[in-house]
Amino acid sequence: MKPILALAVSAGLLCANACAGDAVTPPEVPEALRAPPGQTAFLVAFATGVQIYECVAKADQPAAFEWRLTGPEAVLADASGKTIGKHFAGPTWEASDGSSVVGEVKARDPGPKASAIPWLLLTAKSTSGNGLLSATKSVQRVDTVGGVASAERCNAAQVKQVTRVAYTARYYFYR
Repeated sequence: MKPILALAVSAGLLCANACAGDAVTPPEVPEALRAPPGQTAFLVAFATGVQIYECVAKADQPAAFEWRLTGPEAVLADASGKTIGKHFAGPTWEASDGSSVVGEVKARDPGPKASAIPWLLLTAKSTSGNGLLSATKSVQRVDTVGGVASAERCNAAQVKQVTRVAYTARYYFYR
């Protein structure tokens, strides 16, 4: 099969599975990270990007400083590597068709790697558009690699300094 045709077929299969409602096999996760009963996984997206941190004064200790997450910036791809959307602050996931979901953390687990950002279960706080992500009720973040803020504390001289830490993750979307 020619590469362009193979990519078109892969994209068509992704949409055929995701759009027709065929279930995606959910990942093995701790109990707290399982989607609520009755929700079905319909899409898996592979994220590659950065977690963005800013050096700020601690709210309860103004003379102490910390790296605070301001949000992610990532590209979302399907299993074939085709870009299907993006992930950014909110946290928000936006599909290439313009549909989006804004999540709110419901549960977290440190995951198996201390060197990686935690695994999460998020509920959909809002959705918009009419497309791939518009029916999303929950999102899981699993299989994380990297993304952890520097172990070195920031200081007064670094206030408002921003650092971008590379990460990858797999996101499962449920409806």
